[in-house]
Amino acid sequence: MTRILPASDAAIAEAAALLRSGALVAFPTETVYGLGGLAKNPASLGKIFAAKGRPATHPLIAHVRTAAEAATLTTRWDARAQALAERFWPGPLTLVVPRAPSLPPSLSGGKPTVALRSPAHPVAQALLAAVGEPLAAPSANKYQTLSPTTAAHVARAFGDEVALVLDGGPCAAGLESTVLDLTVDPPAVLRPGALPLASLRALVPDVVLAAAVVADEAARHSPGQDAVHYAPRAPLRLCTRAEALALPDASLVLLGRGSAARPDAVVLPADAAAYGRALYATLHALDDAGATLIAVESPPDDEAWLAVADRLRRAAAK
Repeated sequence: MTRILPASDAAIAEAAALLRSGALVAFPTETVYGLGGLAKNPASLGKIFAAKGRPATHPLIAHVRTAAEAATLTTRWDARAQALAERFWPGPLTLVVPRAPSLPPSLSGGKPTVALRSPAHPVAQALLAAVGEPLAAPSANKYQTLSPTTAAHVARAFGDEVALVLDGGPCAAGLESTVLDLTVDPPAVLRPGALPLASLRALVPDVVLAAAVVADEAARHSPGQDAVHYAPRAPLRLCTRAEALALPDASLVLLGRGSAARPDAVVLPADAAAYGRALYATLHALDDAGATLIAVESPPDDEAWLAVADRLRRAAAK
């Protein structure tokens, strides 16, 4: 069974030593827990793909401490990338830029680009400092399953494939990072996430939303472009409140207010950010309780809910 240690200085030092030896370590970020390995080590990258059961053509995100470090991993770190990093890093924004020749092609699924971000969680930053080099860290879950927002979620997903899980408590954002492709004009959001689109527009007013699903593996420059992803074990159905209440055997996730007809329903906040923080933990709990069908009230058709709606659509497509 995977070991879980509270993220003390000693545990972070042990995790860094394990990573430098080529082992995998899971650690908290402000978005979700990441499955970490050395970003410049093809053997470590291979272990990540194998542990997750993830196709080798799917890019991984490389985590760095600073914009200066990121600039060494790309052949073009321009003024726009620098301005975005200064404004939003550390934080839940991933930038897709041209990959430097020094990075293994496998980090990017064989693509000529690389996805970079600086996580805001203090444990992630301390681990990066202790290791002294970038870490590849996709979500610490099996391919296409629910992302983990607690150390316990990670431990349940992996046996001895992960040497250690650093426990930094529940993730603050609860949804993955927003991925912005700077190699295209205009820049395109490849995956909506914890950084709202409205925030990006302050610096990138011409930003656009890319196609939600990219069927061509060769054209995927970001995680989260599968039709099916982020799915619980139980089938998930998106529906109206009335439709949800008409499903007597379903576990219900309602929005903003409960129902006298189903007092057992889980009620999530009507605020998009708060809903996102609770979403994965709620679906994990329903899976663990033995749900056979999860009926989720559809979120508002509003830009603030883009990331939540994206995750629910992919989960429902299973």
